[in-house]
Amino acid sequence: MQNKLVIAISSRALFNLDDSHHVYEEQGLAAFQQYQIEREEQPLEAGEAFPLVRKLLRLNERLGEQRVDVILLSRNSADTGLRVFNSIQHYELPIRRAAFCGGQSPYRYVAAFGCQLFLSTDPEDVRSALDHGVAAATLIASRGERAESEQLRIAFDGDAVVFSDEAERVYKTSGLQAFADSERAAAREPLSGGPFKPFLQALHQLQSELPAEQAPIRTALVTARSAPAHERVIRTLRAWNIRIDEALFLGGLPKGEFLRAFGADVFFDDQLGHCDSASQHVATGHVPHGVANIR
Repeated sequence: MQNKLVIAISSRALFNLDDSHHVYEEQGLAAFQQYQIEREEQPLEAGEAFPLVRKLLRLNERLGEQRVDVILLSRNSADTGLRVFNSIQHYELPIRRAAFCGGQSPYRYVAAFGCQLFLSTDPEDVRSALDHGVAAATLIASRGERAESEQLRIAFDGDAVVFSDEAERVYKTSGLQAFADSERAAAREPLSGGPFKPFLQALHQLQSELPAEQAPIRTALVTARSAPAHERVIRTLRAWNIRIDEALFLGGLPKGEFLRAFGADVFFDDQLGHCDSASQHVATGHVPHGVANIR
């Protein structure tokens, strides 16, 4: 799987499994299994990650080769998972690899498949993947309208997502002025990488293989930072040799309207407050990493 972008997706993120999950919670495993088997020829409705996955897989057509691979990970058994695979075939999604874990957490297969990103609706699975060094996010349902574009648009928060949380720790412990002073003093020292740096690098590699004006991927950094804390971010990305197409330094403004204007297919942030604002407009992934998520 070298030189590929490999993304793992849970079955509940790809498809809407709310009804069957309610059956499981209210009536137990046997009723859930029977419910799925009786409906295995009935396609599931699209889930929160479905539009994103479809755009990701279409990149292979644009690039002319199989450069993006999507892996299905599920707590279902292979027997009850037949409905999920039938739904994949119904929507003509070229997903060929899967792990059905029979009630166990599937995160442990993320690294084995060589994935750079794991998207799920289960926060504990996401935390486990992050703890094992894989970019991961818990998808939050969007209440906004989907952007109508063939271009894949992905937006990232900076600190504790693309970058480490080293600067955010200064802000949390010493306040805004200390944060600004610290970032100004360290402006020429690149930040360490956060959990999403490898995923952003993989996206950048795909982008670099097509002229910028034809690129099917567009990225944005959407951060609460403002001047003078902007300089270290710009110099860090330059040091990493990673291109970000758009950078928004919002100085604490709510991010949702800006993400809607960008037309993000998904936005990743470590802070639940920012995720709540974002999810009013776009699909959002909470990244439970860094000082803001210490329990």
